[in-house]
Amino acid sequence: MNTTRIVCFVITALSSYVALVYRLSQMRRSWRDPSYRALLVTLGLQCLTFTMGGIASGSDSFLGVGNLAILLMHLSAVAFCVSAQIILLLWAGSTEDAAVRRVRYWVTAGIALDVFLAALFFIADGPRLDPADFNSGSGQPLVLTYLLAFIVSQAVPCVTIYRQCRPYARMAGRTSLRQALRLLSAAAVILFLYCVARTVNIVTAASGIDIGAWQAAASMFSAAGIVTVSLSLTVSAWEAPLAGLLEWVRNYRSYRALYPLWRDLYEASPDIVLEPPGAAVSDLDYRLHRRVIEIRDGWRDLRPHIDRAAPGGIGAGTAVGAGVQASEEHRQAFAEAAQIRQALHAKRTGTIPDDNKDTTDFEDRDTDNFTAEVTWLTKVAAAYKKLGKSSTSPL
Repeated sequence: MNTTRIVCFVITALSSYVALVYRLSQMRRSWRDPSYRALLVTLGLQCLTFTMGGIASGSDSFLGVGNLAILLMHLSAVAFCVSAQIILLLWAGSTEDAAVRRVRYWVTAGIALDVFLAALFFIADGPRLDPADFNSGSGQPLVLTYLLAFIVSQAVPCVTIYRQCRPYARMAGRTSLRQALRLLSAAAVILFLYCVARTVNIVTAASGIDIGAWQAAASMFSAAGIVTVSLSLTVSAWEAPLAGLLEWVRNYRSYRALYPLWRDLYEASPDIVLEPPGAAVSDLDYRLHRRVIEIRDGWRDLRPHIDRAAPGGIGAGTAVGAGVQASEEHRQAFAEAAQIRQALHAKRTGTIPDDNKDTTDFEDRDTDNFTAEVTWLTKVAAAYKKLGKSSTSPL
């Protein structure tokens, strides 16, 4: 159980320090922004909270005082929640007197809670207690009061942050801010579940009920919630790279999906390829553009062999056989794939239909929209693969 808690504290501390270091790197250009300074304070308190948590998990005393790390962890956690509330108000762009009053309210409430927790800790003789007592309360009224007050101090901000994030996200003009608020809303839900799990641990321990491994749920919710908070506070750092990665994955899947169609067109018209097959080209975007262009050129070379009298061919029948609910675009993809297969056979045998498509292009497709064209050709390639034998490994 203690190992799980230590691992969770390490994960949360690392995510907190990574977020803090990233934001510190922006100090030169962002220091004048009040929300940026509040963000640094929030991340600093987040780092302190889970650093103290890690120390408390590994040692019974800190600076020679028993359980001091536990007290500092709880006090900084309360300050962290208050700071998160303040930064949310700043993100929302609230500058009116009501917002200022709300900031003062949260600061005052946070200071009062910290004083109350510190007083209870020493009145209950916290330095002399077993550290395990601060997980369960051990039935001692003062310790139970201390723990429940701490949990309430965490649960209330979770509820208020969740309620505020939704309308603030709708008002946010920047996409990154909107994403940050949505992630912060998700973090509030996860951390509220931590509060629930922690309450269950305390109540069951006080009642003499052993819930076994389920006690670890609180630490896991805490770790997941804080990692989500760290992501929300650094969304501008990873949003663009993540979007780029997702686009790369989509391009790579499209590149592979187009291979069966490209391969057969290349075998029928080798001149469509600008570079030798298998040449080392590291830029996937370039490779995908080349593959689309080569498919387009190979398709044009087949126009004299495409029979207008059989627009659907076996493709239309295959699509219908696949299900009555097949969309019109799906049926058309099968029809064009069938035409390509028929035209490839006609070219190999030297057959030129009387009514061919020598004067046409790609039906009514918008070839100027590259993304749409890739999507369409991918559907045709998938239909083409289904109509014939399985493709070999892509280049």
